[in-house]
Amino acid sequence: MPSPWLLAIRPKTLPAGAVPVVVGSAVAAADGLFSPLPAVVALVCALGIQVATNFINEIYDFRKGADGAERLGPTRTVSAGLISEKTMIRVSVILLSAVFLLGLYLVALAGWPILLVGLLSMLFAWAYTGGPRPIAYSGLGDLFVFIFFGLVAVGGTYYVQARSLAVPVLLAAAAPGAFSVNILLCNNIRDIDTDRKVGKMTLPARIGAPRARMLYLALTVLAYLVPPALTAFGYSPWSLLALLSAPLAFRMVRSLQRSQGRELNEVLAGTGRLMTVYGALFSLGLLIH
Repeated sequence: MPSPWLLAIRPKTLPAGAVPVVVGSAVAAADGLFSPLPAVVALVCALGIQVATNFINEIYDFRKGADGAERLGPTRTVSAGLISEKTMIRVSVILLSAVFLLGLYLVALAGWPILLVGLLSMLFAWAYTGGPRPIAYSGLGDLFVFIFFGLVAVGGTYYVQARSLAVPVLLAAAAPGAFSVNILLCNNIRDIDTDRKVGKMTLPARIGAPRARMLYLALTVLAYLVPPALTAFGYSPWSLLALLSAPLAFRMVRSLQRSQGRELNEVLAGTGRLMTVYGALFSLGLLIH
């Protein structure tokens, strides 16, 4: 078994934090505005917030009984007793504090909009499963993931380098946002039955697995409409390299339709790999003039 902390970090979901920053930096580079140090700091902060969100998720799902013995997904360390709740709380606070302090560099560069983005992102990290009305339990988690792992992450990364924002940047953000939601959909389709038992009414728990699977397909199509749309705004047609990942996307859509229970763990991992391949090809294409 992997180390408890590696399990808690959830490496298979990390593309949702990294790819938006890479895409935002690629768009900045295509506009001649790339700045390496802000880009690296933005990447570290994005991954830090995502990992902290995963840690906080463990704490509150443990308290609400959402990670019980019937769970079909990977082991959750707090519920399994591998990491104490007190230790997870302490580490989460330290991690978010470190991200905040590091983020002050970006605030110094780009001003109060980045401070607002950072504070809202840390609030989301807690409110996703914490507080009296957790976002993840209301069915709104997918919308917030699209906003924060798409629009906010890509737009914020671009802004700290360019000090401005434009429609094509937010258009580019739709792709990583869509894939991030798809990662979440795989997780929540798998857990529909156990989530409903504890009142965790995620979007798939509300609309059912068949409609959630159709949403996965729709978001995948949306992601592949982004490169052609960016070329219409004058960006390099080489961004269409992202379309080379379409066969993998087709396999993931087909696998999702056919998979049940623990089989969905592999679909989730595959969706993370798809997001990584797509993001790499898309970003590389934007850099080719």
